[in-house]
Amino acid sequence: MNLFRAEWLKTKRTPIRWLTFFTPFLFVALMMGYFSLKAQAANVQISIFEVFFETWTVLAIPLGAGILSGFMIHQEALAGSFHGFLGSQWPRRHLFLGKFSILVFLASTSTFMATLALIVGFDCMSGVAIAWPIFVTAAILAMIGALPLLAFHYWISFAWGFGASIGIGGVGLLIAALMATGLGDQVWPFVPWAWPVRLSMLAGAYLLDLPGMDSPPEIVSSGFVIGQIIRGLIPAAVLFVIMLVGGMIWFNRWEGRTIHE
Repeated sequence: MNLFRAEWLKTKRTPIRWLTFFTPFLFVALMMGYFSLKAQAANVQISIFEVFFETWTVLAIPLGAGILSGFMIHQEALAGSFHGFLGSQWPRRHLFLGKFSILVFLASTSTFMATLALIVGFDCMSGVAIAWPIFVTAAILAMIGALPLLAFHYWISFAWGFGASIGIGGVGLLIAALMATGLGDQVWPFVPWAWPVRLSMLAGAYLLDLPGMDSPPEIVSSGFVIGQIIRGLIPAAVLFVIMLVGGMIWFNRWEGRTIHE
């Protein structure tokens, strides 16, 4: 906890906190403006869900993973070329996990703030009843799918720097956009950048279970959605463990790098 608090203090007076806490509200404000210009349809909640989670998981998560992890490690690079960080009295694994826990905290906070702001904004200001348990579940699934990406970018940022993390995040954005289409129907469980968007969108199937229906939609009652979620969660968990454990082992022997940025 002390290390977490110390790492949190390092984000003070940096763009990291602005990116984390301002971006969700700006994103939701743009969404509300977009839907205010559209005619209210009967299935408006489904449209809100699809636009929000597709956009957030395709744009914000891949780029955010690259920017946040890259900037956090770049700070350490500028502060004495990692000498102060690596020379800390804390064990290497604690240093690695402490900074990574802040990265996960920032990414999760931003995602859940955006989701809650969306729920409250549309419910209170637009009068659209939002099935908040489904939206929150989708946000949780998106973050689980994002954990391997965060661990990957965290490792890349240490090894190759800010520019590499941002560049890979841009490539990941393109891959995530492709995987959100029909092109990813068969291969998405094997593509890490597809996990946030695909897992979150699967939760939206439960919005089809409307009040008054005699039975849930076949996509839900057949167990297809649960099966697809499991297909995505298993490789996501495996890759996350590999990235985290592999990163710690590598970091334990790492002695810093020459700064060219």
